[in-house]
Amino acid sequence: MRLISFLATILGLTIAMVGCGEQKPKSSLPEETTTSGIITICVDETLMPIIQEEIELFEGLYPKANIIPRFTTETEAFNELFSDSVKLIVATRSLTEEEINAFKARKIFPKISKIATDGVALITNRSNPDSLVTMKQLHDIFTGKITNWKQLNKKSRMGELEVVFDNTASSTVRYVVENICKGDSLQGNIKARKDNEGVIEYVSQVPNAIGVIGSNWIGNDADSTNLSFDDRIQVMLISNDPLAFNGNSYQPFQAYIAMQLYPLCRDIYMICNSPRQSLAFGFASFVGSEKGQRIILKSGILPANVPMRVVNVRDNL
Repeated sequence: MRLISFLATILGLTIAMVGCGEQKPKSSLPEETTTSGIITICVDETLMPIIQEEIELFEGLYPKANIIPRFTTETEAFNELFSDSVKLIVATRSLTEEEINAFKARKIFPKISKIATDGVALITNRSNPDSLVTMKQLHDIFTGKITNWKQLNKKSRMGELEVVFDNTASSTVRYVVENICKGDSLQGNIKARKDNEGVIEYVSQVPNAIGVIGSNWIGNDADSTNLSFDDRIQVMLISNDPLAFNGNSYQPFQAYIAMQLYPLCRDIYMICNSPRQSLAFGFASFVGSEKGQRIILKSGILPANVPMRVVNVRDNL
Protein backbone atom coordinates (compact mmCIF):
# COMPACT_ATOMS: atom_id res chain seq x y z
CA MET A 1 0.00 0.00 0.00
CA ARG A 2 2.83 2.34 0.82
CA LEU A 3 4.36 1.66 -2.62
CA ILE A 4 1.04 2.34 -4.34
CA SER A 5 0.58 5.56 -2.35
CA PHE A 6 4.13 6.69 -3.18
CA LEU A 7 3.65 6.03 -6.90
CA ALA A 8 0.33 7.89 -6.88
CA THR A 9 1.98 10.88 -5.25
CA ILE A 10 4.78 10.89 -7.83
CA LEU A 11 2.24 10.62 -10.66
CA GLY A 12 0.23 13.49 -9.23
CA LEU A 13 3.31 15.71 -8.96
CA THR A 14 4.33 14.85 -12.51
CA ILE A 15 0.91 15.75 -13.89
CA ALA A 16 0.96 19.01 -11.96
CA MET A 17 4.42 19.89 -13.28
CA VAL A 18 3.41 19.10 -16.87
CA GLY A 19 0.29 21.17 -16.43
CA CYS A 20 2.34 24.11 -15.14
CA GLY A 21 4.75 23.74 -18.03
CA GLU A 22 1.91 24.01 -20.53
CA GLN A 23 0.70 27.30 -19.08
CA LYS A 24 1.77 30.27 -21.19
CA PRO A 25 3.51 32.93 -19.13
CA LYS A 26 1.84 36.28 -19.04
CA SER A 27 3.48 38.84 -21.32
CA SER A 28 5.75 41.26 -19.53
CA LEU A 29 5.51 43.74 -22.41
CA PRO A 30 3.51 46.89 -21.69
CA GLU A 31 0.31 47.46 -23.62
CA GLU A 32 0.86 49.78 -26.56
CA THR A 33 -0.66 53.21 -26.13
CA THR A 34 0.52 56.67 -27.11
CA THR A 35 2.90 56.61 -24.12
CA SER A 36 3.73 52.94 -23.63
CA GLY A 37 4.93 49.93 -25.60
CA ILE A 38 7.93 49.12 -27.77
CA ILE A 39 8.49 50.32 -31.36
CA THR A 40 11.34 50.61 -33.82
CA ILE A 41 11.62 53.76 -35.92
CA CYS A 42 13.93 54.68 -38.79
CA VAL A 43 15.80 57.99 -38.63
CA ASP A 44 17.94 59.70 -41.26
CA GLU A 45 21.44 59.41 -39.78
CA THR A 46 22.10 63.11 -40.39
CA LEU A 47 19.43 63.82 -37.75
CA MET A 48 20.77 61.48 -35.07
CA PRO A 49 21.76 64.02 -32.36
CA ILE A 50 18.43 65.80 -32.15
CA ILE A 51 16.22 62.68 -32.39
CA GLN A 52 18.30 60.88 -29.78
CA GLU A 53 17.62 63.77 -27.39
CA GLU A 54 13.89 63.65 -28.15
CA ILE A 55 13.77 59.91 -27.43
CA GLU A 56 15.65 60.29 -24.14
CA LEU A 57 13.25 62.99 -22.92
CA PHE A 58 10.15 61.10 -24.05
CA GLU A 59 11.25 57.87 -22.36
CA GLY A 60 12.16 59.83 -19.23
CA LEU A 61 8.63 61.24 -19.04
CA TYR A 62 6.99 57.93 -19.97
CA PRO A 63 8.98 55.02 -18.47
CA LYS A 64 6.75 52.39 -20.10
CA ALA A 65 7.73 53.60 -23.57
CA ASN A 66 10.68 52.08 -25.39
CA ILE A 67 11.55 53.64 -28.75
CA ILE A 68 14.32 51.85 -30.63
CA PRO A 69 15.88 54.10 -33.30
CA ARG A 70 17.58 52.73 -36.38
CA PHE A 71 19.84 55.47 -37.71
CA THR A 72 20.21 54.79 -41.41
CA THR A 73 20.25 56.41 -44.84
CA GLU A 74 17.30 58.39 -46.10
CA THR A 75 16.77 55.85 -48.89
CA GLU A 76 16.67 52.93 -46.45
CA ALA A 77 14.30 54.78 -44.10
CA PHE A 78 11.73 55.30 -46.87
CA ASN A 79 12.12 51.71 -48.08
CA GLU A 80 11.33 50.49 -44.56
CA LEU A 81 8.25 52.72 -44.42
CA PHE A 82 6.99 51.58 -47.84
CA SER A 83 7.44 47.91 -46.93
CA ASP A 84 5.57 48.49 -43.64
CA SER A 85 8.61 47.33 -41.65
CA VAL A 86 8.38 50.47 -39.51
CA LYS A 87 5.50 52.81 -38.75
CA LEU A 88 7.46 56.01 -38.22
CA ILE A 89 10.43 57.62 -39.96
CA VAL A 90 12.25 60.94 -39.57
CA ALA A 91 13.58 62.39 -42.81
CA THR A 92 14.55 65.57 -44.61
CA ARG A 93 11.87 65.29 -47.25
CA SER A 94 8.14 64.69 -47.29
CA LEU A 95 6.26 62.10 -49.33
CA THR A 96 5.82 62.81 -53.01
CA GLU A 97 2.34 62.92 -54.50
CA GLU A 98 3.01 59.57 -56.18
CA GLU A 99 4.02 58.02 -52.84
CA ILE A 100 0.94 59.42 -51.09
CA ASN A 101 -1.30 57.98 -53.82
CA ALA A 102 0.38 54.58 -53.47
CA PHE A 103 -0.45 54.61 -49.75
CA LYS A 104 -4.03 55.71 -50.43
CA ALA A 105 -4.46 52.80 -52.82
CA ARG A 106 -3.73 50.53 -49.85
CA LYS A 107 -6.21 52.47 -47.67
CA ILE A 108 -3.32 53.96 -45.67
CA PHE A 109 -3.22 57.67 -44.86
CA PRO A 110 0.14 58.68 -43.34
CA LYS A 111 0.43 61.70 -41.09
CA ILE A 112 3.20 64.07 -42.24
CA SER A 113 4.47 66.57 -39.67
CA LYS A 114 7.13 69.21 -40.23
CA ILE A 115 9.10 69.42 -36.98
CA ALA A 116 12.11 71.62 -37.80
CA THR A 117 14.38 73.27 -40.35
CA ASP A 118 18.11 72.73 -40.29
CA GLY A 119 21.04 73.75 -42.46
CA VAL A 120 23.35 71.70 -44.62
CA ALA A 121 26.75 72.82 -43.37
CA LEU A 122 30.06 72.88 -45.23
CA ILE A 123 33.00 72.24 -42.92
CA THR A 124 36.73 72.59 -43.46
CA ASN A 125 39.94 71.91 -41.59
CA ARG A 126 40.88 74.53 -38.99
CA SER A 127 44.18 75.17 -40.80
CA ASN A 128 42.38 76.18 -44.01
CA PRO A 129 42.23 80.00 -44.27
CA ASP A 130 39.57 79.95 -47.00
CA SER A 131 36.18 80.10 -45.28
CA LEU A 132 34.09 82.19 -47.72
CA VAL A 133 32.31 80.75 -50.76
CA THR A 134 29.48 81.77 -53.09
CA MET A 135 26.63 79.59 -54.30
CA LYS A 136 28.04 79.85 -57.85
CA GLN A 137 31.39 78.55 -56.63
CA LEU A 138 29.65 75.71 -54.79
CA HIS A 139 27.91 74.72 -58.01
CA ASP A 140 31.27 74.60 -59.75
CA ILE A 141 32.84 72.61 -56.89
CA PHE A 142 30.12 69.96 -56.85
CA THR A 143 30.01 69.64 -60.64
CA GLY A 144 33.76 69.25 -60.99
CA LYS A 145 34.59 72.64 -62.53
CA ILE A 146 36.56 73.75 -59.48
CA THR A 147 38.99 71.05 -58.36
CA ASN A 148 41.76 73.05 -56.68
CA TRP A 149 41.72 75.56 -53.82
CA LYS A 150 43.72 78.00 -55.98
CA GLN A 151 40.64 78.39 -58.16
CA LEU A 152 38.94 79.90 -55.12
CA ASN A 153 41.96 81.76 -53.78
CA LYS A 154 45.12 82.17 -55.85
CA LYS A 155 47.19 82.37 -52.68
CA SER A 156 45.86 79.12 -51.25
CA ARG A 157 48.32 76.33 -50.43
CA MET A 158 45.66 73.69 -49.84
CA GLY A 159 46.12 72.02 -53.25
CA GLU A 160 43.55 69.62 -54.70
CA LEU A 161 40.06 70.01 -53.29
CA GLU A 162 38.26 67.00 -51.80
CA VAL A 163 34.52 66.80 -51.11
CA VAL A 164 33.42 64.40 -48.37
CA PHE A 165 29.88 63.10 -47.74
CA ASP A 166 28.66 60.69 -45.09
CA ASN A 167 27.55 58.06 -47.65
CA THR A 168 26.32 57.88 -51.22
CA ALA A 169 22.66 57.24 -50.28
CA SER A 170 22.42 60.07 -47.76
CA SER A 171 20.01 62.98 -47.71
CA THR A 172 22.89 65.45 -47.99
CA VAL A 173 23.90 63.97 -51.36
CA ARG A 174 20.32 64.31 -52.60
CA TYR A 175 20.13 67.86 -51.25
CA VAL A 176 23.33 68.92 -53.02
CA VAL A 177 22.26 67.37 -56.33
CA GLU A 178 18.83 69.01 -56.21
CA ASN A 179 19.68 72.41 -54.70
CA ILE A 180 23.26 73.13 -55.71
CA CYS A 181 23.96 71.11 -58.86
CA LYS A 182 20.41 71.84 -60.11
CA GLY A 183 20.28 69.36 -62.96
CA ASP A 184 24.01 68.95 -63.48
CA SER A 185 25.67 65.73 -62.39
CA LEU A 186 27.71 65.45 -59.20
CA GLN A 187 31.38 65.24 -60.16
CA GLY A 188 34.90 65.90 -58.88
CA ASN A 189 37.10 64.39 -56.20
CA ILE A 190 34.22 63.07 -54.09
CA LYS A 191 34.54 60.66 -51.19
CA ALA A 192 32.17 59.09 -48.69
CA ARG A 193 32.66 58.11 -45.08
CA LYS A 194 30.39 55.82 -43.10
CA ASP A 195 28.48 58.51 -41.20
CA ASN A 196 28.46 62.18 -40.17
CA GLU A 197 30.90 61.68 -37.31
CA GLY A 198 33.23 60.12 -39.86
CA VAL A 199 32.99 63.27 -41.98
CA ILE A 200 33.96 65.45 -39.01
CA GLU A 201 36.89 63.21 -38.13
CA TYR A 202 38.14 63.14 -41.73
CA VAL A 203 37.93 66.89 -42.24
CA SER A 204 39.63 67.55 -38.90
CA GLN A 205 42.63 65.58 -40.19
CA VAL A 206 42.71 66.49 -43.91
CA PRO A 207 43.50 70.17 -44.64
CA ASN A 208 42.22 70.23 -48.23
CA ALA A 209 38.79 68.64 -47.57
CA ILE A 210 35.28 70.10 -47.55
CA GLY A 211 32.75 68.07 -45.59
CA VAL A 212 28.99 68.16 -46.20
CA ILE A 213 27.01 67.54 -43.03
CA GLY A 214 23.74 68.24 -41.22
CA SER A 215 24.10 71.33 -39.05
CA ASN A 216 22.72 69.60 -35.92
CA TRP A 217 25.99 67.61 -35.87
CA ILE A 218 28.31 70.59 -35.50
CA GLY A 219 27.05 72.40 -32.41
CA ASN A 220 29.39 73.13 -29.53
CA ASP A 221 28.01 71.19 -26.55
CA ALA A 222 29.84 73.50 -24.14
CA ASP A 223 28.10 76.61 -25.54
CA SER A 224 24.52 76.97 -24.27
CA THR A 225 23.99 80.05 -26.48
CA ASN A 226 24.40 78.04 -29.73
CA LEU A 227 26.69 80.77 -31.05
CA SER A 228 29.69 78.57 -31.77
CA PHE A 229 30.47 75.29 -33.49
CA ASP A 230 32.46 72.11 -32.84
CA ASP A 231 36.03 73.27 -32.26
CA ARG A 232 37.48 70.36 -34.24
CA ILE A 233 36.50 72.02 -37.51
CA GLN A 234 35.51 75.38 -38.97
CA VAL A 235 32.24 76.13 -40.77
CA MET A 236 32.24 77.92 -44.12
CA LEU A 237 30.29 81.13 -44.70
CA ILE A 238 28.10 81.06 -47.81
CA SER A 239 26.87 83.96 -49.93
CA ASN A 240 24.10 84.19 -52.52
CA ASP A 241 25.87 87.17 -54.10
CA PRO A 242 28.46 87.00 -56.91
CA LEU A 243 31.26 87.93 -54.50
CA ALA A 244 31.50 86.60 -50.95
CA PHE A 245 32.69 88.74 -48.04
CA ASN A 246 31.94 88.77 -44.31
CA GLY A 247 29.04 91.19 -44.57
CA ASN A 248 27.00 89.09 -47.04
CA SER A 249 27.98 85.52 -46.10
CA TYR A 250 26.37 83.34 -43.47
CA GLN A 251 26.84 80.20 -41.41
CA PRO A 252 23.97 77.86 -40.38
CA PHE A 253 23.17 79.62 -37.12
CA GLN A 254 19.58 79.34 -35.93
CA ALA A 255 18.92 83.05 -36.46
CA TYR A 256 20.15 83.01 -40.05
CA ILE A 257 18.04 79.94 -40.81
CA ALA A 258 14.99 81.72 -39.32
CA MET A 259 15.71 84.90 -41.31
CA GLN A 260 16.26 82.86 -44.50
CA LEU A 261 19.73 84.34 -44.91
CA TYR A 262 21.60 81.04 -44.86
CA PRO A 263 21.22 79.56 -48.38
CA LEU A 264 21.36 75.83 -47.62
CA CYS A 265 18.28 74.99 -45.54
CA ARG A 266 16.01 71.96 -45.51
CA ASP A 267 12.87 70.95 -43.64
CA ILE A 268 12.70 67.92 -41.33
CA TYR A 269 9.61 65.70 -41.26
CA MET A 270 8.15 62.90 -39.18
CA ILE A 271 6.05 60.55 -41.31
CA CYS A 272 3.77 58.30 -39.27
CA ASN A 273 1.88 55.35 -40.71
CA SER A 274 0.15 54.22 -37.53
CA PRO A 275 -3.20 54.72 -35.71
CA ARG A 276 -3.76 57.63 -33.32
CA GLN A 277 -3.69 55.39 -30.27
CA SER A 278 -0.24 53.98 -31.12
CA LEU A 279 3.15 54.76 -29.59
CA ALA A 280 4.48 55.91 -32.97
CA PHE A 281 1.72 58.51 -33.20
CA GLY A 282 2.28 59.51 -29.57
CA PHE A 283 5.99 60.10 -30.07
CA ALA A 284 5.45 62.08 -33.29
CA SER A 285 2.88 64.24 -31.49
CA PHE A 286 5.30 64.77 -28.60
CA VAL A 287 8.10 66.02 -30.89
CA GLY A 288 5.65 68.51 -32.38
CA SER A 289 4.48 69.65 -28.94
CA GLU A 290 5.95 72.51 -26.91
CA LYS A 291 8.25 70.21 -24.92
CA GLY A 292 9.56 68.46 -28.01
CA GLN A 293 9.99 71.70 -29.90
CA ARG A 294 11.98 73.27 -27.07
CA ILE A 295 14.49 70.43 -27.37
CA ILE A 296 14.91 71.40 -31.02
CA LEU A 297 15.16 75.09 -30.08
CA LYS A 298 18.00 74.35 -27.63
CA SER A 299 19.82 72.22 -30.21
CA GLY A 300 20.53 75.20 -32.45
CA ILE A 301 18.30 74.30 -35.39
CA LEU A 302 14.95 75.95 -36.10
CA PRO A 303 11.78 74.42 -34.55
CA ALA A 304 8.64 74.38 -36.64
CA ASN A 305 6.15 75.44 -33.96
CA VAL A 306 7.84 77.29 -31.08
CA PRO A 307 8.34 81.08 -31.19
CA MET A 308 12.00 82.02 -30.88
CA ARG A 309 14.03 85.10 -30.07
CA VAL A 310 16.31 85.99 -32.98
CA VAL A 311 19.82 86.93 -31.78
CA ASN A 312 22.14 89.01 -33.94
CA VAL A 313 24.97 86.49 -34.26
CA ARG A 314 27.53 88.95 -35.60
CA ASP A 315 27.35 91.06 -32.44
CA ASN A 316 28.02 87.98 -30.33
CA LEU A 317 31.04 86.61 -32.20
